[in-house]
Amino acid sequence: MVRHEGSLIVLEGVFEKEVRHALLGTIVEGTLSKEFFWTDRWYSVFRFREPWGALRNFYGNINTPVTLSEGVLSFRDLDLDVLVTPEFSYQILDQEEFEQHSSQSNYPQEYSLQALRALAELLALIKQREFPFNEQTGTSSALTSLFKANEERNHFE
Repeated sequence: MVRHEGSLIVLEGVFEKEVRHALLGTIVEGTLSKEFFWTDRWYSVFRFREPWGALRNFYGNINTPVTLSEGVLSFRDLDLDVLVTPEFSYQILDQEEFEQHSSQSNYPQEYSLQALRALAELLALIKQREFPFNEQTGTSSALTSLFKANEERNHFE
């Protein structure tokens, strides 16, 4: 865990090997993942950066509010997802799956209502570029500083 502030829990990770995903394509080894979870919101957001720091995409997941107990983060995935490009265009995923599982799994009515509210809130955050969609979309400032330092060191006249 990177930090836990109020209802926000932030995790960071690195893909240790290449992953091929039907929607996301090939996620290369070293891809960085920053994950935002809330104990009072019905969604979570994953920000993926390429190993060199460029924004790859965001992935919003509609889920029950998380609980954290003895180092274990728990929630129920409600199937609805939002894939967001670096240009902030987005695609809502798995709506049919959500509707099917809602009836098959007999989700409480509150789950369906909260999921739709959460989807609307998530789309508003994307459109308005609000946290966590307001972070720098290019390379991170630390990486930019590192590249500049290397350029200066390797500059020959």
